[in-house]
Amino acid sequence: MTKPFIQELLNEMTLEEKLAQLTQLGPYYWGLDDTVDLTGPFKELNIKPHIMENIGSVLNGTGARNVIELQTRHLQTSRQKIPLLFMADVIHGYRTILPIPLAMGSSFDLEACERFAEIAAKESAAAGIHVTFSPMTDLVRDPRWGRVMETSGEDPYLNARVTESMVRGYQGKDLKEKGRIAACVKHFAGYGAPEGGREYNTVDVSSGVLREFYLPAYKAAVDAGVAMVMTAFNTVDRIPATGNEQLLRGILREEWGFNGVTIADFNSVNELIPHGAASDGSEAAEKSLTAGVDIEMMSTHYLNHGSDLVEQGKLNVALIDEAVIRVLELKDALGLFENPFKDADPLVDEAAEPCAEHTQAARELGASSVVLLKNENEALPLKKGMKIGLAGPFATSVHVLGGWAGVEKDTAVSLYKGISQKTSAEDILTAMTGELGSMLEGIFDVEDEVEEAFNRLKDCDVILAAVGENQQDTGEGGSKSNLRLSANQEKLIWRLKDTGKKVITIVFSGRPLELKPILEASDALLQAWFLGTESGNSLADVLFGDYNPSGRLSMSFPYTVGQIPVYYNAFQTGRPYDPQYPQVRYVTRYLDCPNDPLFCFGYGLSYSDFAYSGFAVEEGERIHASISVENTSDCTGKETVQLYIRDVSASVVRPVKEMKGFRQLSLAAHEKQVVSFEITKDMLMFYGKDDQLIFEPGEFDIMIGRNSDDLFTERIWIG
Repeated sequence: MTKPFIQELLNEMTLEEKLAQLTQLGPYYWGLDDTVDLTGPFKELNIKPHIMENIGSVLNGTGARNVIELQTRHLQTSRQKIPLLFMADVIHGYRTILPIPLAMGSSFDLEACERFAEIAAKESAAAGIHVTFSPMTDLVRDPRWGRVMETSGEDPYLNARVTESMVRGYQGKDLKEKGRIAACVKHFAGYGAPEGGREYNTVDVSSGVLREFYLPAYKAAVDAGVAMVMTAFNTVDRIPATGNEQLLRGILREEWGFNGVTIADFNSVNELIPHGAASDGSEAAEKSLTAGVDIEMMSTHYLNHGSDLVEQGKLNVALIDEAVIRVLELKDALGLFENPFKDADPLVDEAAEPCAEHTQAARELGASSVVLLKNENEALPLKKGMKIGLAGPFATSVHVLGGWAGVEKDTAVSLYKGISQKTSAEDILTAMTGELGSMLEGIFDVEDEVEEAFNRLKDCDVILAAVGENQQDTGEGGSKSNLRLSANQEKLIWRLKDTGKKVITIVFSGRPLELKPILEASDALLQAWFLGTESGNSLADVLFGDYNPSGRLSMSFPYTVGQIPVYYNAFQTGRPYDPQYPQVRYVTRYLDCPNDPLFCFGYGLSYSDFAYSGFAVEEGERIHASISVENTSDCTGKETVQLYIRDVSASVVRPVKEMKGFRQLSLAAHEKQVVSFEITKDMLMFYGKDDQLIFEPGEFDIMIGRNSDDLFTERIWIG
């Protein structure tokens, strides 16, 4: 039920004022910077200066002082004194930069994910931000796509749980609470499946695949009460998402009951034209408003054509009114009519030092996100007093925040600095530390100083090779066709192996890379991701055993780029490959590479050893699957026990396995616990031939284990 004062505001608004409320522009259009001549930008978007008095929201206008000044100026000129909404891309932290979301997904720690968002919300709110364009919950299967760094991985169940945790962390129970901001889930829908992994490319998935794999995490956000939904750049069933009525009004609003605000991604209303779905700005506005896009971001077709569309009878003004009401209701939910500055606080925003509590949390979150992929002959953890060699472009680099890294007021703690706080600096030798530039600048490798590194580090007790990809080559517009480390980085690792000392490879990246070429040369292999502000400290905690690694891969790592997409929950095929018969030709296989990934979904090692036993499935009125997990080592460790299910036969083809649950256990040395999962019919439902959720009785494989490949299995009938 619309509040009376909102209805009164709507009734008093002109059509032009309504359309302005549905328009979002960057802060420079308000002339905060006197050196900027707005004549050009205004002319480009056909904006009349007086319209700025009624614009509804600001894109990436941040900094408490700027927000307060702009909001004050706006309220002095706005006829109805409707406050501005300030929205920004706070992807993994604002002042305190946290691990990239793909790393946080690999923590499998939902409480940590909620804490992640809560920290980002507090700092963003102090900077005057009301809405973050996060969580990005697009399911991803192709690491060539740069934006995999912004998601939590390839699994719909994990993505859904991470998404709802982050929505709670951002929004809390009441958006008016201090330190809370509205979340905007993105990109609706299917944005994570571009052909060839190339940014902004065509997406073409079947309706069943869309509903079963790509939509669940968005639905989880809606069920968690997310305030906003952003439309994607891509097409869905050949119709751009921003003009897709079936997607936005049909699925999002009618099926799921979403009553919040929708917003187009940057210029995507205008992009209906190059898509070929609209002939001009008028048609783009008509299709987007009709489809259900409430706010147009960084284009002005609503403003320029909305009135004419209503006069021509092509657009019902009721659709505009509905959108305006939703925008006003969000402003009310945030408390902006009472306090238009909300939590903007220059003293907090501009503090000389970041919040110590947040810094410590970032360190802990970073450590929990690191994945130990290999550890032969107990190469890790390191012992204090060892003479450590440190080489590679990320050895001393502070440019490891990760893409989309907030305002970047502070640089990251380098790996060298983190290690030097664990052991004497005299025990650390560095070599070949020149940083890796960005491919966008035409730089594809580091300088070849391999022989110098070999000679300088050959007498060390252990050598760390800090390698990876430039952080600017990840994120939006960061698509790649080659996922190998650069040639000189691979050369470095293999030459260091020639020293005869243990080589520990630490990989900094925003995506799964092709690590097979350096696997044999690495005694230990750590996937470091980009961990943000406390990167070096987080890694040092893991390297020296102060934190026992507990991360598990939320995205499969390929043997080679030629396998992509490679993911654990693929559909069953009519001619499956059986490794017991490697000479059989006419089956689904590669001749030169395994079908399976190098490292599977859910994989990760620990300094502890865990033994699984006693797997049992109890059938009855309720079905329970249980297993005993014992820490057989002498140190406390965290294990992520994973539940998978396979529908053996159904009316549509089903995946070979699907994650349906997981539990994290912290087990003391030689402690043993029993983990139990209840198997419900909800877990077994799927979208049938008519795109309706159904359950079909039949045989199911119930699987529990340490990752998607290492599982105990029992087949049962469920009716």
